[in-house]
Amino acid sequence: MRWSNKRQTVARLVALASRRLSRGRLGPAVGAFATAVVLATTLLMFGAPDEKRVSIYSTAANYSLPVVDRNGDEYVGLLEVFEPLGTVSARASGPHWKFRYNDVDNEFTAGKTRARIHGSDLDLPSSFLLENGRGLVPLSSLSTLLPRILGGPVTYNQNSRRMFIGNVAVHFTAQVSKTTPPKLVMNFTAPVNPMIATEPGKLHMAFNHEPVVAPGSQALTFDSTVIPSASFQENNGTAEVVVAANVPLMASFTNNGRTVIIEPVPPAAPAQAATPTQPPPVNTGSTATAPASPAAPAIRHYFVVVDPSHGGEERGASLTDQLAEKDVTLALGRRLRQELEARGISTLLLRDSDTTLTLDQRASLANSARPAIYICVHAASQGNGVRVYTALVPSGAENHGPFLAWDAAQASFQLASRSAGTGLVSELQTKRIPARALIGPLRPLNNITTAALALEVAPPSTDVSQLNSPAYQQSIAAAVATGIADFRDQMQAGR
Repeated sequence: MRWSNKRQTVARLVALASRRLSRGRLGPAVGAFATAVVLATTLLMFGAPDEKRVSIYSTAANYSLPVVDRNGDEYVGLLEVFEPLGTVSARASGPHWKFRYNDVDNEFTAGKTRARIHGSDLDLPSSFLLENGRGLVPLSSLSTLLPRILGGPVTYNQNSRRMFIGNVAVHFTAQVSKTTPPKLVMNFTAPVNPMIATEPGKLHMAFNHEPVVAPGSQALTFDSTVIPSASFQENNGTAEVVVAANVPLMASFTNNGRTVIIEPVPPAAPAQAATPTQPPPVNTGSTATAPASPAAPAIRHYFVVVDPSHGGEERGASLTDQLAEKDVTLALGRRLRQELEARGISTLLLRDSDTTLTLDQRASLANSARPAIYICVHAASQGNGVRVYTALVPSGAENHGPFLAWDAAQASFQLASRSAGTGLVSELQTKRIPARALIGPLRPLNNITTAALALEVAPPSTDVSQLNSPAYQQSIAAAVATGIADFRDQMQAGR
């Protein structure tokens, strides 16, 4: 299958999953997981900086689609636009392309600027295109095409490629509290789940899958010297809020995802997980015991647990036709263990062969080893350099006596995690390896009872095969090991 066809297929799958989620066809637990899958897939497939995309928001589904350039204009697949919204079909007969949506026929002709919509003629700004049976319409025609076909109001922001079908926009207010330290409290009219990234002086929240709109003014100013301003931006199918500050910031979520609280990162307290004390018991929500494994360490305590993601039947991402993610992560994990142990840091490699481990098994084994830090290794074909993730812990989880809520076990270790992540990003950048810190709902980070990070390693260039380069892997492993050694020294100095 050609790469372009793969993208089209994934676009349809993402849209279908979004529709089923929003229509409640999945149970709560499966639905939450599927939401993360939809978001991750959309980001992976359509989030490349050099690829154009359009985002469509409706009561049926929120989804993104690729935009292609043809004859100096931007085009989008019409079938893909309507698939998440209702029952659709299309059939090509010579230059004619008949498209049916919810039992209403529409007809287009390749090379022509006039279409037949609901029995009436409609002029398109550019010619309709037919490529291998796929109908492409000018992107600028959507603002007139969709209302005619759907029979309802459509708002289209052509500059940012964001389309709103009906009254679906998510609004928000933002206010900085007078507390010490101050907090920026953002209240949204619907739950949101942005991707969060930090850099010196800024915190970015990217809304890739939510119809968030500006609160009247795109520039917000606050009566605070710590958090003086924020700005709303939208481009290429994505909305983003950028918060400016004079100190490092962190974000947390409450009110079932409707409220985001942004506040200064407090000074990191000395991590306690390095001591060989038994970690708090974790309540998985079931009477069954945690999955057992013969590889579980019985006596020895490790400073680092390195967890190469995927393995066995779970191949992970197909980075190239010959290269699977599970093979890259295992090679990176082995090199990282070697670099750590060369620095005198005891390390457990959770998977040292092509074996399958569930997420619960990985968390259980890591917690049993009682390390000072857990590092999960992933690989990706998109972007370049290293993305360092810490957990986005869900709100509302309750502890029961001495038992920690399984999905929020990481909560009390988040400061240590972010401190370690900041150090790793700094060390990678010092070695001239592109790196940035992100926050995401990634398992098993939420289940880990110590400082926990996930590394997503992308190639150094557009050549994805470089992920398998021993030299590149070694440079990543050496930089990460140096950052972990610095983290250990900070912990020992803080005792």
